[in-house]
Amino acid sequence: MLDVTRLRVLVAVARHGSVTAAARALNYAQPSISHHIARLEAETGARLLQRAGRGVRLTDAGRLLAERAEEIIGRLDAAESELAAHVGLSQGRVRLASFPSALGTIVPAAAARLEAESPGMDLTLAEAEPAEALHMLRAGQVDVALVYRHHQLGAGPEPPGADEEGTRVRLLLDEPVHLITQASPVAQEPGDGAADTPPDLSAHARHRWIAGCERCRDHLIRQCALAGFTPKIAFTAT
Repeated sequence: MLDVTRLRVLVAVARHGSVTAAARALNYAQPSISHHIARLEAETGARLLQRAGRGVRLTDAGRLLAERAEEIIGRLDAAESELAAHVGLSQGRVRLASFPSALGTIVPAAAARLEAESPGMDLTLAEAEPAEALHMLRAGQVDVALVYRHHQLGAGPEPPGADEEGTRVRLLLDEPVHLITQASPVAQEPGDGAADTPPDLSAHARHRWIAGCERCRDHLIRQCALAGFTPKIAFTAT
C-alpha cells in the first residue's frame, strides 16, 4: 500500500518544481525529501524522478502518480475537514470555485443568503473555468464548483446535471443559447416551431461572428465545425 506521506512529498515536488522547493514548502530537510521519493520508487517499482540539468523532473510514471496522488490527498483533506466541521472542531467554511461571470451575478446573491442562514460561515472564492474548477473540486482544493456545460439537444446521452466521477451534481439553471442575427423577411416567427428547431449554422458561414472569450467559445467552434466551417470571429464579448 502506498504511503500517504510519501505521496504528499511527490505532489509537492510536482507542484513546486524541485526537491529544494518541496522541502521548503513542507518544512522538511532536503535529504528527507530524497529519502521519501526513493522509498516511493521502491514501493511502486517505477522511476518517478529523473535529473534535468541541475534539477529534477517527473517521469511519465511520476506525473501519472502525482496527478492521482493530488486527488487522493485532496479527498483525504476534504474528509478530515468535513469530519472536523461535523463534530464542531472547526468553524464552518465553504470554498467555492466559479467561472467569472457567475462570480459577479449568481455568487453574490448566494453569499448573501448563506450569511443570512448561516451567520459566521467563512466563504472563500476562487475564479476558475469549468474544467479547472472540477479539477480543484476532485483534488479537494474547494468544496463546491459552480460550472456550466453546453448540451446539444439530441446530440448526446447525458443532459446537463448528470453526475461525473467523484462529484455530485445539482442543476441550478438550464438556459438556452440563442443565435442572434439580423432581421430577415424569411425568419421564422415565434410560435411556428423556431424554438424547437436547431438553426442551420452553415447558412451563416460567410458572416462575421461575435463570440465569447477564447476560454468559453469552444462550444461555438465545435458546432460550427460540425456544420462544416470555421467561424470568422470579428468581435469578442467578455
